Amino acid sequence: MTRVRLSVAQRREELLRAAVGQIEARGVAAVRIADVASALGVSNALVLYHFSTKEKLVAEAFAYAAEDDLAHLRKLLGRRSSALRRLRAAVRWYAPTGQAKGWRLWIEGWAAALREPALREVTRDLDRQWKAAITEVVAEGVAAGEFHCPDPAAAALRLTALLDGLAVQMTAYEGTVSRTRAQEWVDEALARELGVERAELTTRS
Repeated sequence: MTRVRLSVAQRREELLRAAVGQIEARGVAAVRIADVASALGVSNALVLYHFSTKEKLVAEAFAYAAEDDLAHLRKLLGRRSSALRRLRAAVRWYAPTGQAKGWRLWIEGWAAALREPALREVTRDLDRQWKAAITEVVAEGVAAGEFHCPDPAAAALRLTALLDGLAVQMTAYEGTVSRTRAQEWVDEALARELGVERAELTTRS
């Protein structure tokens, strides 16, 4: 079957999607240029034409996946509802009990970032943007008098640390924490950071 001729942008996106899939399946250390090429039925040379090294391909694949997650986060936080409801939706989605991008991918990325500067910058930027988005909505809620939080940036950092830590436990050590218990802890942490009762997370509009 003749392959459809793609534009440069379309081809790069196709390669990045394939790279994300191969990283999720094999891990950063084991994945090869040949794996990505084979998944699409193209040559190694084509992959290297667009991404000159495996390191560049991996870093851009994570950036691609991160932008997907960030776009969804912005959508959740941009809804026309209270800051409290928007925060709860975002935190529940991002939590390892939600539907955010496969946590195995991000745990792989964090580990590899210790040795790969380009990937470290990608994961750091994702972390920075996530915290900034949460901080902004917490500050909105404080300004609107919805809840009390003396340090929105610190609250965003603590919530992120909890979510990331739970993700590691639930992904690497299956059965350590149940989904129900993890969700309870996430809701309790959000309520505590905002100075509200947990029940208010669902009762306020």
